[in-house]
Amino acid sequence: MPDADDIDALARSAACGDPAALDALLLAVRPEVLRLCARFLPSREDAEEACQDTLVALAGGITRFEGRSSFRTWLHRLTANRARSTYRTLRRRWRLEAGGVPLPEQADPRRTSVVAGTRLDLLDAFDAVRPDLAEVVALRDILGLSYPEIAALLDVPVGTVKSRLHLARRQVRQRLGAE
Repeated sequence: MPDADDIDALARSAACGDPAALDALLLAVRPEVLRLCARFLPSREDAEEACQDTLVALAGGITRFEGRSSFRTWLHRLTANRARSTYRTLRRRWRLEAGGVPLPEQADPRRTSVVAGTRLDLLDAFDAVRPDLAEVVALRDILGLSYPEIAALLDVPVGTVKSRLHLARRQVRQRLGAE
């Protein structure tokens, strides 16, 4: 696995249109993208789907990478957004295949692991808050980015990140019934 400097160099070259750099970049970041997607989604298959979606989005959007933050930070944001989007797509697909039968309010513990059930509840809670708030809490609490990294990525002051995170956590806790 190339180090962060090598990844950043590949990303800059790919952003300038180098197809060989893009291929090398996709190959290099795939394991990390899959690992990050698995933090969001309850099953390996869902994480694989989100990973593929992220890599397709990366390939199509690499020219928009401006280098304001490290490539890895940019990749984390892209991955978080694609994992959440994949979850929403899977949820819609399930509803269609289930003939309109609504999803259960709580995950069935006989069929779903505690971790998977918690992730599903968390993803549903994310959908219940504003996207800018859900994004901040996902970047901080799930992907572990620092306040300065999130601020640079979102192009907002660190104080705004902290404020959004506080509000998002409160809303997510309320949605999860923890308050």
